[in-house]
Amino acid sequence: MDFGIVLLLGQDGIVNGAVYGLMALALVLVFSVTRVIFIPQGELVAFGALSMVALNAGHTPATLWLLLALAAATLAVEGWRWKRGAAVNWKVTAVWTIAFPLAACALALGLRTASLAMQGLTALVIVAPIGPLLYRLAYRPLADATVLILLIVSVALHGVLVGLGLLFFGAEGSRTPPFSEARIEISGLMITGQSMVVAGVAAAFVVLMYLFFTRSIVGKALRATAVNRIGARLVGIPTDLSGDLSFALAALIGAVSGLLIAPLTTVYYDTGFLIALKGFVSAIVGGLGSYPIALLGALLVGQIEAFSSFWASAFKEVLVFTLIIPVLWWRSLRSRHVEDEA
Repeated sequence: MDFGIVLLLGQDGIVNGAVYGLMALALVLVFSVTRVIFIPQGELVAFGALSMVALNAGHTPATLWLLLALAAATLAVEGWRWKRGAAVNWKVTAVWTIAFPLAACALALGLRTASLAMQGLTALVIVAPIGPLLYRLAYRPLADATVLILLIVSVALHGVLVGLGLLFFGAEGSRTPPFSEARIEISGLMITGQSMVVAGVAAAFVVLMYLFFTRSIVGKALRATAVNRIGARLVGIPTDLSGDLSFALAALIGAVSGLLIAPLTTVYYDTGFLIALKGFVSAIVGGLGSYPIALLGALLVGQIEAFSSFWASAFKEVLVFTLIIPVLWWRSLRSRHVEDEA
């Protein structure tokens, strides 16, 4: 292996690690606020990419009909809760179930010949609201359940969304045109514009997430809910809306990740699951609670995957997922068990 190959593999590791870092951010965000290990995060990646493929081909993506169906079901559930005397924030409900679906319909049905950037925006508007709608339908009724029950719901929801992905998009893979055709050569290393877009968007998301959680009132409310859900509720923070927002951000991050990887690799209906698993490994490195460490874990996963694909391509996935074993072992040594606290 010469230095040129090392640079090439390092570049691939950074690009892959940037995508896994976005996945880790979304998973840590959702888990810290709602205690949900959101396994279907990967399906949102595939939905974002394949919705973009459909729009690029001049078709209406089937995810639009999924969004409308989820919005109608959520409206029905909220109406049923309201009749039973539960408090319903109809303004926020109208945003997720009426405003976003109408905007998605207007963009998807009226702007089929738009630019690549407008098609990407349309895909984001379609996929991002799916997150809070899934939260309201599948997770909010079980907000006080154990983490194990929430995990079982996530596994079931993953199976449903994978099946819908196969129904919507078929078994054939697809790619989209890159957002940038630029190429830069540095010391013999060819860097593509799409790779720079991936790294730049990932870095921008990290900065925006940092500013959101440290400077904005809404971000601080989400942090308070993550630290102590009951305490946040006692001081007036609407924890249900915190769940809506965390799932919306996770769905947005997933859809953006799908748009970023679609020009780099062929995306299938189940491609997102493996990407989300590697993001989950990165999040585990951060203890499902630390954003910076999760990002470092994502870069580590990306580098291990890139170099193992050169040295032992047949065992690439095995080596990546084996990383979780020493991390869990180390954390088990440093944590106190429940029976020790009794």
